[in-house]
Amino acid sequence: MLYSPFMTCNEEFQMIVLFRMMTMEVAMGLIYADIELLNPVKSNLRAIAVKALVDTGAMTICIPEHVAVQLELHEIEKREVTTADEKVHVVPYAGPIQIRFENRTCFTGALVIGDSVLLGAVPMEDMDLVISPSGQSITVNPKSPNIPSAVVK
Repeated sequence: MLYSPFMTCNEEFQMIVLFRMMTMEVAMGLIYADIELLNPVKSNLRAIAVKALVDTGAMTICIPEHVAVQLELHEIEKREVTTADEKVHVVPYAGPIQIRFENRTCFTGALVIGDSVLLGAVPMEDMDLVISPSGQSITVNPKSPNIPSAVVK
């Protein structure tokens, strides 16, 4: 099932439950992915290689402030976010940021919060990545290994 902004609440709930079950199938272990982050506007800056925590319960990418500074990302606006401890924070939303994983890439904005990089469901979906519970990793979609695929209806 692919995320769509036109999903019913029940379909979205089923997708969230499926992602959570997939994460739990990995023996409650954490999944990390080696990704590269870039500023697509400033081509003179080098990419930053990071180990990102994969969190299908999060929607977007979260980066620490030092990554935003290194990539010279500009704050676009403030966003209100609720963290896992149910606390509400107002944080910078910065970008644009390019995310690379293997032969995939996507462009987005990032929430600037926390001490490590967190990769959420939307960039994963945009790059057509899937969770491999047996390998405790993410991988490109084996049904479309050479280019990302998407459902557009």
